[in-house]
Amino acid sequence: MPAASTASVLHQVPIELGDRSYPISIGTGLLDEPATWAGAPPAAHALIVTNTTVAPLYAARLQKALAGRHKAIHVVALPDGEAHKDWQTLNLIFDALLENASDRKTVLYALGGGVVGDMTGFAAASYMRGIPFVQVPTTLLAQVDSSVGGKTAINHPLGKNMIGAFYQPRLVVCDLDTLGTLPAREFSAGLAEVIKYGPIADMPLLDWLESNIDRLVARETAALAHAVRRSCEIKAWVVGQDEREAGLRAILNFGHTFGHAIESGLGYGQWLHGEAVGCGMVMALHLSQRLGLVGMDFVERVTALLRKARLPVVGPALGADRYLELMRVDKKAEAGEIKFVVIDRPGSAAVRAAPDALVREVIAHCCRPS
Repeated sequence: MPAASTASVLHQVPIELGDRSYPISIGTGLLDEPATWAGAPPAAHALIVTNTTVAPLYAARLQKALAGRHKAIHVVALPDGEAHKDWQTLNLIFDALLENASDRKTVLYALGGGVVGDMTGFAAASYMRGIPFVQVPTTLLAQVDSSVGGKTAINHPLGKNMIGAFYQPRLVVCDLDTLGTLPAREFSAGLAEVIKYGPIADMPLLDWLESNIDRLVARETAALAHAVRRSCEIKAWVVGQDEREAGLRAILNFGHTFGHAIESGLGYGQWLHGEAVGCGMVMALHLSQRLGLVGMDFVERVTALLRKARLPVVGPALGADRYLELMRVDKKAEAGEIKFVVIDRPGSAAVRAAPDALVREVIAHCCRPS
């Protein structure tokens, strides 16, 4: 008799986008359970896209779980890290698709963190002008943010995520058990993307995070399930109203304008994305305070939470000129004018321009030599 399944779907969050709608399943033991994948598109061929770190942990297990859905399941393991989120690595996915005579019904499975998910989604959007893909995020950052909403991209030496497409997955499966193998630094980086949802949209979540940050750092399943579910609910609400970032969705980039400058300025991979975003949130909070939108008590409150999540809260001293140069390449910039996501009041965010002189003050206050 086969062993009883230990899989448990703790939450299901819908992304409502008309005929592009899809569910996010959040739970434990989901990766190995064939029933998990009933919502994946049927196809003769599938390609699991992962990286050299995640492949030895989970690729064979996912292949086994999918065996009843696809006749042939291939695996391509990309080099790991943000430094490899480029054209050269993207072509490894296309190579695997073409070498295995993949057709337009072939399903891609993005098994890994945000880099794998972004690149797999971009490959799916591009191959034969669009094939289906499924997100299987194995990092906290990917589960609460990058796997949801259909933003796909690769980096360019002059700017992060500047080449890509909006392309929705068919299914997102967040198996909380995969978070147990994350290094502590990667886990903390994911907490930055959880924390951001409080200041921009949900003060009760911020209250909860302050009370439960130690449980999250300890990776307690119940705390993780709540944090992932609420993060996905907020992102689903935003994406459902503004799929292509024409307005509201831009608030999800809180901390990202400064953060992307840190990543690009230091060289991709020196700081993890979530580390740069966490520090970028501190800088954006100080900008909000200098614009007269929030008090210093709120800035210090969120900064203290980021510190408890073991995230950097002081930026590298790239120099104000370099920060400004990099931020003018940000996707929100218009005609060279930098736009920042600021907190206009606790629990609410807006996109605003700010005088360069004020931004220079923030950089001088928040940064030190790396």
